[in-house]
Amino acid sequence: MTATAKKHTEELGKVSDFNDEELKDLYEVLGLGAMKFYLLRVDPKKRMVFNPEESIDFHGYTGPFVQYTYARIKSVLRKVGAELTSNLQPSTTNLLPLEKQLILLLEQYQDTIHEAALELNPSVIANYLFQLAKTFNSFYTEHSIANAESEEKKQLRLCISKMSANTLQHGMQLLGIKVPERM
Repeated sequence: MTATAKKHTEELGKVSDFNDEELKDLYEVLGLGAMKFYLLRVDPKKRMVFNPEESIDFHGYTGPFVQYTYARIKSVLRKVGAELTSNLQPSTTNLLPLEKQLILLLEQYQDTIHEAALELNPSVIANYLFQLAKTFNSFYTEHSIANAESEEKKQLRLCISKMSANTLQHGMQLLGIKVPERM
């Protein structure tokens, strides 16, 4: 899995600023994360066949997709997040559909954990994390964070981004999967 992660990561060519030790760690985190997520995303009552190539895809229903989304958010927060003010009081009356969708999804996290625990089913958490990552990526594609329409929108989007990153990290941790700070 580590070799497969290395192959796919090198094909993308976005790690030229990593040193050898950082690359080794990244390949291990991605490889193990891909395998664990692929196995845990399936309801334990169902049968499945493990496919290493499918599990490492950075654009599909995979651990690396969730890991990449987390790393993307962390990159945004490093660039723009220093501007996040702690006394944020955004108005919720002017939420755009994807902003509202993300907030509602984030609000469901505790219930998702509770459901997974009651059912003894980690796939509930994996499915939730994939939906959160997919929704965040749509949000990120549609709406600028750094160049938001107003300071209030910028602060709101930074806050949503930070909450999304924290939730992705915590959920992956519950599944025993590490998330890299950068990819």
